[in-house]
Amino acid sequence: MCLAVPGAIRAIDATDPDNPLGRIDFGGVLRAVSLAYVPEARVGDYVVVHAGFAISLLDEEEAAAAIADFRALDALP
Repeated sequence: MCLAVPGAIRAIDATDPDNPLGRIDFGGVLRAVSLAYVPEARVGDYVVVHAGFAISLLDEEEAAAAIADFRALDALP
């Protein structure tokens, strides 16, 4: 099963312009993620992450809905 997870960009390290890295907040857990596929991403944007790569941007409303869905899954027995 493949899973893509929404997260918020808290910082960007563009030292390597071909592979900028974002510090992505997944509900309080920060991870380094490649932003190579979303070069337009900025701090504060929401992204969908799969296998260490941000693969698309989400608007704030879509991100809130996706995060709520993940929280609901966590509440299941």
